[in-house]
Amino acid sequence: MGQPLRVGIVGVGAISGQYLTTFARLASEGSDTVRLVAVADLDEIRAAAVAAEQGVRALTVDELIKDPEVDLVLNLTIPAAHAEIALQAIAAGKAVYGEKPLAATLEDARAVVDAARAAGVALGCAPDTVLGTGVQTARKAIDDGVIGAPIAATATMMTPGHERWHPNPDFYYQPGGGPLLDMGPYYVTTLVTLLGPVVSVVGAASHTRATREIGSGPRAGTVIPVDVDTHVTGVLRHASGALSTLVMSFDSVATRASEIEVHGQTGSLIVPDPNTFDGDVQLHELGGAWRTLPPSAGYRDAGRGYGIADLAATPPGVPARTNGDVAYHVLDIMTSLLAASATGTTVAVESTCERPAAVPLA
Repeated sequence: MGQPLRVGIVGVGAISGQYLTTFARLASEGSDTVRLVAVADLDEIRAAAVAAEQGVRALTVDELIKDPEVDLVLNLTIPAAHAEIALQAIAAGKAVYGEKPLAATLEDARAVVDAARAAGVALGCAPDTVLGTGVQTARKAIDDGVIGAPIAATATMMTPGHERWHPNPDFYYQPGGGPLLDMGPYYVTTLVTLLGPVVSVVGAASHTRATREIGSGPRAGTVIPVDVDTHVTGVLRHASGALSTLVMSFDSVATRASEIEVHGQTGSLIVPDPNTFDGDVQLHELGGAWRTLPPSAGYRDAGRGYGIADLAATPPGVPARTNGDVAYHVLDIMTSLLAASATGTTVAVESTCERPAAVPLA
């Protein structure tokens, strides 16, 4: 895409701060790939405060989407609004990069992908944590044959629930939320990055509590309903033949399991937290002992927003690494797993994607 890519943010809640930090850092390092030009939020006071802090314009959502000075709309709204904002931006001829998941439903996500393709605009989606040195170093080890042919992987996220720390956790327990659709994109995107696309899933899920109590902030003590499964487990069959076991839970107290492990014929890898960009990759070769691999691939010291910078630097006609097809496939995997859990059957994952290009050490 053309540089600099002029970005307008819709939704300046908590997550926006991490993107703003990345944009400021890129600018301080002399990078001219991304330039923030405007922000919008349903809370106009909050938008005005962020705009003043960043030295950009505060607009209404409609104004930002139609603004000729905005090349890409960064969609940081809640999951239920992802598709609506994305479709409006695409209709206005804007590129779109959104927070995960791509949309609250697979049907809405399909509409977004199709609209972007028909309009000829770029579509990207978080997570971009897979572009950091943690996941990319693990990927390079796998691609270099260090562990032999990959056989299996495990991905584990066990917490007691976000209501303990988040002041407004309601959406985590509504359709489009839950541990799988909330945190699963980090883990499933990593598994697809490491092992390639998935062809089928089996699984089971449970919904143990009808309500949750907010534990912090001005709404502490408020009871909210739970309308999603809060513990989901499954097995993903990759097109390569590798099997990944996934456990995503808001019902556990703690775990000592690695976030992600990958096992091959001649070695095993411990992959760092996929919700971060770096961390140590541990390798245990057959007959050896655990040792730490030095960073050998990925963006060093990256942060949320590097996916946008990567998209901006991607030549025309070349798929960006955090593209809409990958995000759609990840959502398809997760919704298929929920369907498999509900029916007790194996469910085929209808979509596929190209494994994103590797990131050299940068």
